[in-house]
Formats: sequence, C-alpha cells, structure tokens
Amino acid sequence: MLQQDNRLKKKVAFTATYNNKNSKHKNGITVYFGREKKEDEELKIGFVVSKKTHKRATKRNRLKRLMRESCRLLIKNGFTSDYLSLIFVGHESALNLTFKEIDESIKSLLGVKDGGNL
Repeated sequence: MLQQDNRLKKKVAFTATYNNKNSKHKNGITVYFGREKKEDEELKIGFVVSKKTHKRATKRNRLKRLMRESCRLLIKNGFTSDYLSLIFVGHESALNLTFKEIDESIKSLLGVKDGGNL
C-alpha cells in the first residue's frame, strides 16, 4: 500500500493533472504527468480504472492493486520524479497482464532504469 503522503486524493488535484495534457501510453496503461515540482514537495500518485474497462469491481481493483504495488516498490527503491503528480489509468488490454508485465510497463513509461531514478 502506498504511504498516505504519496496518495493523490482530491478531485482538484486529479483535474489539474489531467489538464496538464502530458501523457504516455503502453500495454494498456496510460500515465498522466502533473506539473513539475519545486523543492520539498512530495510526489503524489493516483490510480484509475473506469467502469467502462470492466463491469466487475474485482477485475478493476486487481489492476489497481498491481499498479499500486509496482509504484510502491519503485518509491521504496528510491524513485524520484520531476513531477508533482502522476495518474495511472488502466485500460481493458491491461486486465489480463501479470504483475511482471505491468511492472515493466510502468518502469518503461516513467523511464526508470535499474537504479530507480528518471
């Protein structure tokens, strides 16, 4: 589970991140990048899988859990970002991916090498 400090929760923050119009897509996962952060600001991460992706909540929640765990491990290993917020959106094609495939997709989207930094 992501720490409380790293969760993107407020609707205003989600809207601001979407409005920045900076995104990448790979293997059914899209990441939206918020504005660039200044010093001493925490990275906030949000996860979205809409009902249009799958009608079953268990399927949607599984995808969110896998994306969340991948990000938690990145942060634990010292991942730093130039952005204030990130939103990961899961699509239908990502529902049947394994954790390893999702983890590789997220690392690729964020440009993470083995060291854990951008």
